[in-house]
Amino acid sequence: MIVQSTARAPGGAAMTDRVRVMVVDDSVVIRGLLSRWVEEDPALQLVASHRNGRLAVEDIGRSDPDVVVLDIEMPEMDGLTALPLMLKQKRDLIVVMASTLTRRNAEVSLKALSLGAQDYVPKPESTSQVSTSVDFRRELIEKVKALGARKVRARSPNRTMRAATAAGQTASMTPVSSTAAARQGYTRLAAQPSAAAAAGIATRPFSSVRPRVVAIGSSTGGPQALQQVFTDLRDAIKDVPVVVTQHMPPTFTAILAEHIAKASGRPAKEADNGEVLKPGHIYVAPGGLHMIVEKEGGQAVARLQDTAPVNFCKPAVDPLFDSVAKVFGSATLAVVLTGMGHDGAAGVRTVAAAGGSVLAQDEATSVVWGMPGAAAQTGQCSDILPISRIGSKIAGLLSGGSR
Repeated sequence: MIVQSTARAPGGAAMTDRVRVMVVDDSVVIRGLLSRWVEEDPALQLVASHRNGRLAVEDIGRSDPDVVVLDIEMPEMDGLTALPLMLKQKRDLIVVMASTLTRRNAEVSLKALSLGAQDYVPKPESTSQVSTSVDFRRELIEKVKALGARKVRARSPNRTMRAATAAGQTASMTPVSSTAAARQGYTRLAAQPSAAAAAGIATRPFSSVRPRVVAIGSSTGGPQALQQVFTDLRDAIKDVPVVVTQHMPPTFTAILAEHIAKASGRPAKEADNGEVLKPGHIYVAPGGLHMIVEKEGGQAVARLQDTAPVNFCKPAVDPLFDSVAKVFGSATLAVVLTGMGHDGAAGVRTVAAAGGSVLAQDEATSVVWGMPGAAAQTGQCSDILPISRIGSKIAGLLSGGSR
């Protein structure tokens, strides 16, 4: 079903100021529900809804969506099959996978990210749960708006001024060919001046102490970013533990850890409550639990907490950063990668106050520059870098290199 729209939103906003959305789901009830949520938001415009991937692929050129919400399991053509065909027709299309919380669907969702999908949203298991879940609706709509924001800015009357600003922020950037990076929505960059300096963002000096731990926080676009960072790091982290909080539900985080292990060639797993953090090992916060670090008997151990969400997130980055700074002080290296919201910004201030160092991903290579942008705006980061340079920078700091 193609949904035709008028030239202006009910509130008077021009259609060019709204994110164009296509919904693809084989359930008529869920498809109708998601479509209604999109239509009710003044920042969004529903341009089409379809019951399977084949119809969606055939309609991409006609409906021209900015964002597609794509179910995984559908008759005739499933979401994973449809994804590359959609991207072939429209290379800059933003695709958000939607699936229930099963291990298979989690694996398929992470596979879709490697094929070019920008993000995923876990659906409640039943139709009735979907219709009553406030959290699911909030997460879906917020992600669609955040991911589609760049498309709207590109169409806006102020795009010339925005483009000039962006050009100033990314001065001297030289694209380097990378098919995989292009599929994931990143631009790999050659050596260049600091994005912080180019954008006029205040930074602070790196700690004079060599890091004894690396703490990483990420959200939207994080699985792809983590994949690249750990591929670049590998043996550089053999002497320090690495703790990771990625905004993900249960099941997804276990599979993420497996992917990180393959990318890094290092042991990686969901953290267990009370386990000692070992050098060269990577610990991922389990979905649905906060992970913090405590000192016991002279050793750093992981603690899992089933407490209230922080910044609407569980696990959240702020509790991890706060605890790591308390245990490791000036030997802390915190890294904030792509993601929605501002989780991690408060923790960045804590790390800086303890004398540690902070790296943030730059806007040009972030899927969403929410979390790293909020971290950068604290003025407490030591550098702001494209994703292609973060792994090598961490490696250099761990080896006692240039600060």
